[in-house]
Amino acid sequence: MSTTIKSIARGRPRRFDPDEAVAKAQRLFHERGYDGVSVADLTQALGINPPSFYAAFGSKGELYLKVLERYVSNGALRLQQILEADQPLVVALTQVLEEAARSYAADPQAAGCLVLEGTHCDDPQARAAANGYHQAAQELIRASIAARQPQQAQELADFVATTMAGLSASARHGQSLERLLASARLAGVALAQTLPA
Repeated sequence: MSTTIKSIARGRPRRFDPDEAVAKAQRLFHERGYDGVSVADLTQALGINPPSFYAAFGSKGELYLKVLERYVSNGALRLQQILEADQPLVVALTQVLEEAARSYAADPQAAGCLVLEGTHCDDPQARAAANGYHQAAQELIRASIAARQPQQAQELADFVATTMAGLSASARHGQSLERLLASARLAGVALAQTLPA
């Protein structure tokens, strides 16, 4: 009888869910940054041993690539949707900044932008991956501005990107949502003064 109880209690091992693992890893990387997370941290958080980790993901860097891809498709800003909406350019750009502020402050334990913060990590491959996503976002902003204001596209895109980087860093340092939104709105005022009516 005790054998039966043991076998029922033991049962089949729980199936490993790679999507759930990537979500957990995303949380860890967002909280601590790429450099602050070790393979040991990941295996513990995912409940797997190192050989299973390497079999599933190849390396910490390859898992980080999956995390960035997931973040950009699910958890990052709705840049394209906002920029393509039928509204004045200054309204769209201000909305991008305000949404960035809200997103970066949404979780105090995982504040800031995962991509922007990843551009500062020590690992060259992880940094290059984060930079790739960052540059793609910058180009999307620049192209959207260029469609309406070609002469000012680069300087305005640089201003928006710089403001977003500042909002991310400030959120990481614990600045409140109210203060982040105030900065985003002030940047919107500057955009309104720069863009023609």
